Amino acid sequence: MSQSICILGGGFGGLYTALALSKLNWEDEQPDIVLVDQRDRFVFAPLLYELVTGELQTWEIAPPYEELLANTGVRFHQSGVEQIDLETQQVNLTDGAQLSYDRLVLALGGETPMDMAPGVAEHAIPFRSLEDAYRLKEKLRQVEDSSPEKIRVAIVGGGYSGVEIACKVAERLGDRAKIRIVERASEILQTSPEFNQKAAKEALSEKKVWVDYETTVTEVTADSLSLEYKGKIDTIPVDVVLWTVGNKVSPALDSLDLPRNPNNQFIIEPTLQVKDHVDLYALGDLAEGLDAEGHKVPTTAQSALQQADYAAWNIWASLTGRPLLPFHYQHLGEMMTLGTDNATLTGLGVKLDGNLAHVVRRLTYLYRMPTLDHQIRVGLNWITQPLQDLLTSSRK
Repeated sequence: MSQSICILGGGFGGLYTALALSKLNWEDEQPDIVLVDQRDRFVFAPLLYELVTGELQTWEIAPPYEELLANTGVRFHQSGVEQIDLETQQVNLTDGAQLSYDRLVLALGGETPMDMAPGVAEHAIPFRSLEDAYRLKEKLRQVEDSSPEKIRVAIVGGGYSGVEIACKVAERLGDRAKIRIVERASEILQTSPEFNQKAAKEALSEKKVWVDYETTVTEVTADSLSLEYKGKIDTIPVDVVLWTVGNKVSPALDSLDLPRNPNNQFIIEPTLQVKDHVDLYALGDLAEGLDAEGHKVPTTAQSALQQADYAAWNIWASLTGRPLLPFHYQHLGEMMTLGTDNATLTGLGVKLDGNLAHVVRRLTYLYRMPTLDHQIRVGLNWITQPLQDLLTSSRK
């Protein structure tokens, strides 16, 4: 009887685990591998910002799973997760389907908590999914068409996501923008290298983005934002509120009786197996663990990418009677976009900003895209698009 591997979540951890499993030598017969996600497209999240400015198209950063998994032997099942029965090793999906597994990979990623202040869920926009990017673009279009003198945008959170989307929105709106970042700490990008912090501050200053430090949000309404600074609350008018702070484990996994940390993340071994559960693997945002050297693994996209290869290998090893490998995390640096043709990056002894960093960032992400076919299609488009734009402009 064929063995079954079920992967829940099609982000960096889940999709890349599935692709890596399909490339391993299964000798007799490849197990039944199924990837489950509630959406029909994979989202290359670090490039989601480029949708807001129109620099990239949806197909480039969000290819369909069916396209990516063609000819791999991996099945894609579009559905949400209803319940997981650890004793019977079965997953019940929201569309009524039931999947049995010999190995289960938990890679559903995280969600942005929208209950951190009154009115956030009703009036603020998170920025994590394709739907969020579409919603932001439509909201910006509406306020642009309404022709106010200034378009007031507040971005809650001064981490990578907040800074990157602030730069993109500032460029899209131009002189009409009145943008502020609300940050509860005394610095933006607190965990980032000083070089990246400095480049980000310069870019924000150049784009006239204001930063409210040591400030928290107490309420969001349809047209206002209430902020608390040193015990005093001030309410300001606003057209768009973006919420980029916080992370929570998918509620679909709340009922699982598994070892967790205070943040509700599953505790994993260096082999990426959930503690005390050899048939369960957990990757990415929903997992906390140490690598082979005893270092805590950060919950970033590059961590999930690296974990995927180890998860695939260890699942293969566990089903074919081979020893499992402890995960070795390698910090490859940090990159962020600071607007069109501007970025910053540090890592592996290299520090770059400006246009060169923008080019390196794009090429790095092109290399990390999930399949060679998609890399070629996107790469060719990036090469030919400037020529097409030049030809179009010359005809006008």
